[in-house]
Amino acid sequence: MENLLRDFPVVIKIPVAWGEMDAFQHVNNVAYFRYFESARIAYFERLDLITFMDQTGIGPILASTQCRFKIPLTYPDTVSVSVRVPQIEADRFVMKGIIVSHNHQKTAAECEGLIVTYNYREQKKTAIPPELKQRIVDLEGWARGK
Repeated sequence: MENLLRDFPVVIKIPVAWGEMDAFQHVNNVAYFRYFESARIAYFERLDLITFMDQTGIGPILASTQCRFKIPLTYPDTVSVSVRVPQIEADRFVMKGIIVSHNHQKTAAECEGLIVTYNYREQKKTAIPPELKQRIVDLEGWARGK
């Protein structure tokens, strides 16, 4: 399982809840998006994005998200949800993630989100500030040739 997670700078563990199961006897698809959201927020916390937003008014806004389901999850299980940013553009970046089942020791889903940099004070998208871009580069380890 560690091989699946090694390229991701942020990994969180989440227990699968009984209430996430649906009538088809597996975790409902909405839960996968919640798992991905939790990992995305953990990534933003590692960037200290809330402080940055308080100071500048600039932060992320989710433009789109998608998920490819690989295997069904069931209770009881724990998942490791990992995220990374493989691509940065002028005013947006792509965040990719995987959800790994501890019971099955394999990927349960692959997720992707497009995050746009948004100026919440001016209510419009904006370029990624150099300081924020550098925080992403540092977290991803690109300067170390990762």
